[in-house]
Amino acid sequence: MPGSGGNSQDNTRVSTGLPGLDDVLDGLRIGDNVVWRINDLDDYRRFVTPFIESAASAGRRIIYLRFGQHPPLVSAKPNIHIENVDALDGFEAFTGRVWRLIEEHGRGAFYVCDCLSDLLNAWATDAMVGNFFRVVCPFLFELDTVAWFALYPDRHSHTTLDRIRQTTQVMVDVHRLGDDVQIQPIKAWCRQSPTMFLPHRERNGRFVPVTDSSDATRLQAGLELAQLNRQPLLDYWDRLFLQVASALETDDDEQSADILDRVLNVLISRDPRMLDLAKRYLSLESLLAIRARMIGSGYIGGKATGMLIARSILLANQPDIWQENLEPHDSSYLGSDAYYAFLVHNGLWPAIMRQRSTDGYFTEAVQLQQNILKGSFPPEIRTELARLLDHYGQYPILVRSSSLQEDGFGNAFAGKYDSVFLVNQGAPELRLTALEDAIRQVYASTMSEDALVYRKQRGLDQREEPMALLIQRVNGRFHGRYYLPDAAGVGVSRNTFAWDTDMDPTAGMVRLVMGLGTRAVDRIEGDHACVMALDYPNRQPFRNLDESYRFSQHLLDVLDLWEGKLTTCPLSLLVRDVADLPLRHLGEVDRAASRRAEELGLPAPVWRLTFKPLVRNSRFVSRLSNLLQTLETGYQHPVDVEFTLHMNNDGEPTFNLVQCRPLATIGETMATGIPAEISTQELLFRTSGNFMGGNINLSIQRVIRVNAAVYSRLNVSQRYEVARLVGEQVRHSNDTTMLIGPGRWGTSSPELGVPVRFADIAGVAVLVEVAEMEGDMVPDLSYGSHFFQDLVETGIAYVALFPNGPNCIYQPERLPGTAHNPHATPEQALQIFDLHTNPLQLTGDVVSQRLVCYFPP
Repeated sequence: MPGSGGNSQDNTRVSTGLPGLDDVLDGLRIGDNVVWRINDLDDYRRFVTPFIESAASAGRRIIYLRFGQHPPLVSAKPNIHIENVDALDGFEAFTGRVWRLIEEHGRGAFYVCDCLSDLLNAWATDAMVGNFFRVVCPFLFELDTVAWFALYPDRHSHTTLDRIRQTTQVMVDVHRLGDDVQIQPIKAWCRQSPTMFLPHRERNGRFVPVTDSSDATRLQAGLELAQLNRQPLLDYWDRLFLQVASALETDDDEQSADILDRVLNVLISRDPRMLDLAKRYLSLESLLAIRARMIGSGYIGGKATGMLIARSILLANQPDIWQENLEPHDSSYLGSDAYYAFLVHNGLWPAIMRQRSTDGYFTEAVQLQQNILKGSFPPEIRTELARLLDHYGQYPILVRSSSLQEDGFGNAFAGKYDSVFLVNQGAPELRLTALEDAIRQVYASTMSEDALVYRKQRGLDQREEPMALLIQRVNGRFHGRYYLPDAAGVGVSRNTFAWDTDMDPTAGMVRLVMGLGTRAVDRIEGDHACVMALDYPNRQPFRNLDESYRFSQHLLDVLDLWEGKLTTCPLSLLVRDVADLPLRHLGEVDRAASRRAEELGLPAPVWRLTFKPLVRNSRFVSRLSNLLQTLETGYQHPVDVEFTLHMNNDGEPTFNLVQCRPLATIGETMATGIPAEISTQELLFRTSGNFMGGNINLSIQRVIRVNAAVYSRLNVSQRYEVARLVGEQVRHSNDTTMLIGPGRWGTSSPELGVPVRFADIAGVAVLVEVAEMEGDMVPDLSYGSHFFQDLVETGIAYVALFPNGPNCIYQPERLPGTAHNPHATPEQALQIFDLHTNPLQLTGDVVSQRLVCYFPP
């Protein structure tokens, strides 16, 4: 056989430290990753020691990556640098840390790594061990290193072993049968000999090939006999759930508690508060049910976890009510490991590492987002997605984000990641393509600017945030070409936007729509949802019947099966095309409008979605109140839920609970006294109700105001320019700032307000919306919407001013230097007031629902 690996004349060759082994392998090469498949760690240690000694004598830098639970392979020495890396922080944190270490140590370093199989104890998922190796092995190869790894082959699946074998340059099996130890090279990239891949026995420092087939057969038979009682090559993840099933069969409380803890920590959450809830309300049976509906491994994410825990709380604490009134859910889960597998499969890990750096956090995200949208799925994931579609048939489905941090205590991520409706029609191949596109879209939304800003603002930018998916059958009915639920809503167990002094904030509130719930959770442009305080559901914030009709819902979000997409349809057109809508249970006939329609030859009757029949004729309010209070008691925290309603023939609804999360609340501070007398010259505004933020006591140092008179004369592109200028000004200063503008902040329709992104205004203390511009721009808090969640989570107080209403005074001319400006430019529309020498005082009392903003005398 040619050569020893110790040939000093060839700079590309490296010695294993054992001349006999060098002869077998034809030495090592710079760039080699060497994987030892062992049954005993001492066999790996035996080969590691001479390799390190040889490398040290050659003056090589040696790095020992220490992450295993086994005793150290290498002791500290001057020429050995030991790097401790904690695998318990998760795949991304661990792999990212190893990547950075490889970067720091640079070209030509030599590495010895702990046994890869020990990573299973931290991650509980075999696939991610393979993905870790597929990430670091090519990087080490590029940097001209030599790195040694070990693993126990009987702890890994064939899929993982095959992927490691395909990626590494050298793989060697070590077989031990009593005192008989043999090595067998499995792979040696770019080298070969007639006997290289035979078993070899060590004899006096040499490794002699076993050339007698009878001898080799006897050895193999002995090895197989010794391994008869070992488990088959299953993924560690599958073996974990076999242990769950075993614990249920044995009825051993201690064993059950142990396996429950282990599974919850790798399937449900790392958040101690969510884990505490899961321990109380998720059983071993429920974990097996999750596994049966899961593709891949890893976490199911916060959105899926919240939904499942909430359902369990209701069924455990109020079974008499909710066994009959809670619809069974039909949900599937794409585990968080599939997200990482997708990134690794598409070679995107180097881009992820660049994006995770300080300089690349925003700049690298744009290209990474585009590359995610172009990515393909690993074959094993595609196969499971096709089976999932077989399960749902042609019912529409919703692909929802469910990241690790999402919907947790303090981090709702409301609206930051995408969710995608699929009509799920057509040939199986087309439906699979649409599902893959939807998953890619959700994955890519992790790199959106809003999501990145949100994570950075909350100190989550360097924390692991893998994206799992919650895939749900859309609850609803087919109505010809349309598919929609009877009704949907957002409920909150604390009403911090009470508009009447009689209302009890602890009674909760609901935001109701007919059709898909997108119009309940998103800020509606040009339309309105029905908002009810649950203790006074018939007490609306309207002055008369005409106003209640005007501010009711006129547009429905539905799935159009013919067009293959979510669409918005006017109620009047839907009533004309669909005969079996549950209007008599949700709305009222507007008699005056119906008469006018008949006179004009238009379709009649005219329906208004007031939801009064639902309140009057069913147990909806009492059921929802029970649901919210039961969940708040279980969570020991106010909650925010999303649901759909399914009506029977009598108009009695059952609930399909699709989401539950801790409600983001601005803390209730002690009430501050409002001065009894404030002169007109000192008052900027005063309002009764229509504010959110609990008891407010703020000294305002700066006001940014969009002048409605100027803004009204701007075209659409100029209004977007105003939005950009507002963002610049907000980011320019850390002063306590109040933002005042016409209509709705954050609208996507410039005719309804100022189209800023929330990321642009997240630094303000108070957001004020004013009904200005001849009634075209009307404030809309959209309580329970994603915009509302953003306000609450960032601690921004909200005020809606209706200057023409009976309980509001607004005097913008009291701001110093306010003057009429005849020029209609974006710059002139923006007014900045520096109030450091004479700050405004903003004081709100949540009990009396009074709020004033004034210059103290």
